[in-house]
Amino acid sequence: MSVGRRFVGRRGDLHTLQRELEAVRETGEGRLVWMYGRRRVGKSRLVEEMAERSGLPYLFFQAPRRPIADSLQRFRRALADSELPAAALVREGAAFETWPAALALAVQGATAQRPAIVVIDELPYLLERDDGLAADLQQAWDRELARRPVLLVCVGSDMRMMAALTAYPAELFGRPTREMRVEPFTPREIGSLAGVGAAEAFERFLIVGGLPLLARSWPSGLGRREYLERTLADPSSALLTDGLRMLDAELPSELRARDVLEAIGHGERTFTAIGARSGLGSSAGLVRALETLLSKGIITAELPYAAPPGRKSRRYAVADPYLRFWLRFLAPAIDEVDRGRGDLVLARLQRDWQAFAGRAVEPVLRRSIERLLPDDRFGAARYVGSYWTRSNEPEVDLVGAPDPEPRAVSFVGSIKWRESRPFDRADAEQLIVRRQQVPGAGNALLVGVSRSGFAADSGLDLALSPEDLIEAWPQP
Repeated sequence: MSVGRRFVGRRGDLHTLQRELEAVRETGEGRLVWMYGRRRVGKSRLVEEMAERSGLPYLFFQAPRRPIADSLQRFRRALADSELPAAALVREGAAFETWPAALALAVQGATAQRPAIVVIDELPYLLERDDGLAADLQQAWDRELARRPVLLVCVGSDMRMMAALTAYPAELFGRPTREMRVEPFTPREIGSLAGVGAAEAFERFLIVGGLPLLARSWPSGLGRREYLERTLADPSSALLTDGLRMLDAELPSELRARDVLEAIGHGERTFTAIGARSGLGSSAGLVRALETLLSKGIITAELPYAAPPGRKSRRYAVADPYLRFWLRFLAPAIDEVDRGRGDLVLARLQRDWQAFAGRAVEPVLRRSIERLLPDDRFGAARYVGSYWTRSNEPEVDLVGAPDPEPRAVSFVGSIKWRESRPFDRADAEQLIVRRQQVPGAGNALLVGVSRSGFAADSGLDLALSPEDLIEAWPQP
């Protein structure tokens, strides 16, 4: 298999796994890889690719949300169906009743020349039904696997739980030989995969996020309208169904949290507006729902960034670009697509796209700029945020400063993600007015970001194009 297009953006992760396997071969001792990342970013596929390329026997166990005995039975069947040496023992009747015994049996017959690869995918599912699993893994590792030629890879999408399991003083603290966070594709990786320019790469990112399966579902030769028209004609397309799968996995029984998420996804950003749209008002239920969504990393919460920083007017947003797009346009329209009226959805999407993209691209571009820092073009800035007041007057897209809680602002900026009109003198003059309203900005540099270029008389200190910002991300 070639790395090429299939694993664009995954070379480094693949090499990390391969190095861990080589360490097993060199020492004859076990290695424990603790892998986590958001759902649908390709963790399972990455591990399977490594295992297949190794040419070694391996066991890939997809953990179920089942009682302990049922999970162990499923592990037994997966082991029997694998090519590990221990598979023959299971087929001949070998059994186990605990996870330490199951894992000890799985690595029987492994050698330094042909180590065993054992993958437990979605480990948190097992922990939901088995409070003692972490202690069982500790026992299995300390007493058996650490001294055996095995690469054990534990994979999970519940990043909060995966982090807690290896934090002090948890049972698995200090056990992993490698912790890996698998990130979504970056805008540059999305562009490289599709072979498109910087502006289109950012816009594809606003629709498919960094999710590999969705990115690969968009042929390089199709524009936004053509891709969405094709997708909305298929009720089973991944673009339509993945959002629901993500919510079913992350919030299986959190109905209030779902209501709150839908309100945020529709565009509500303040506590009061979210409460009104979700029907929860300013209740304790709204607070709990927001806390649940924040703890899972599904939403973000930010305060105005200035000098001094704002302490009020918190704003909420959906963290994942794809989920933000799905909640805004697709979730409310699934019934229409099911009855063959994707044309209605496409018409609304085309009508509202410019307004949606203009706001949705802002956090992506802020992160891009922050990745460029430090850079003398931006003064002393090391961090980038935005500024607003309770009345939204002013509202400033970009504020850069040297510290998380700045005493002075290095630059202020405006993002104009228009498809045809450049950033002009009127835009710059408006930014100058807003600069005076940002605490600590004074004579801060003026920075503009434009999808469609800049007028010759814009008067900015720094003008940034999509091509400038795509370079902030590493080469795939």
